[in-house]
Amino acid sequence: MLIDSHCHLDFEALASDIDGVLARAAAAGVNGMVTISTHVEKFSTYAAIAERYPNVWCSVGTHPHHADQELHIQVDDLVRLSAHPRCIAIGEAGLDYFYDNAPREAQATGLRRHIAASRITGLPLVIHSRQCDDDMAAILVEEAGQGAFPFVLHCFTAGVGLARTALDLGGYISFSGIITFKNAEEIREVAKFVPADRYLVETDAPYLAPIPHRGHSNEPSFVRHTAEKLAEVRGVSLEQLGRETTTNFYRLFSKAGAV
Repeated sequence: MLIDSHCHLDFEALASDIDGVLARAAAAGVNGMVTISTHVEKFSTYAAIAERYPNVWCSVGTHPHHADQELHIQVDDLVRLSAHPRCIAIGEAGLDYFYDNAPREAQATGLRRHIAASRITGLPLVIHSRQCDDDMAAILVEEAGQGAFPFVLHCFTAGVGLARTALDLGGYISFSGIITFKNAEEIREVAKFVPADRYLVETDAPYLAPIPHRGHSNEPSFVRHTAEKLAEVRGVSLEQLGRETTTNFYRLFSKAGAV
């Protein structure tokens, strides 16, 4: 059994055929998935999807690309919305210095608010981190000093240093289809040393389709290809990887086991 810990079922490429997407996922042995929030103001859309399908959960948060558009969203708003029974995480929030679609100050402000909501609710924070290793590590260390909070670095593309900082703080690391790409050797090296109780798999669908589907729209069923490559890298069977990542999912996203 596999769980896609991060996808976007509200995006048109998936939403237009959501029943088919879920059927293909089930046929591939993918028994659950989290549709991740990119705009708090669209939370009702994510919640409706999760309410409709018993093996789909959702989160609440603002993607760093849109941080400046939702600076009016306060910690209390995140906490209130996260009480929805199908909402099992805060985020995604974080820093993205590759695109810099929002001012970096706004991204950092949003990230810290999401951390506060995670700390208050106990729900894990889904972190987006791209080309910002030093700043991300500094914020995580500083915020952890003010009180622990559960988190996962989703779609891991960072360096070894940030990976070790996250692990030292009790965080999880999630691997996407990028791990199947030829130029992803550094990510595969990280995948080798992440403890067996601290890693997850995801698609980030409809983006980042793994080989052999690269160049096409991604979907949750394709997480199997990521899992197969990750199992190869870690030197374990696909069955063992499925058990480990599923156990890790329910440990981190503990609310999923209670709804």
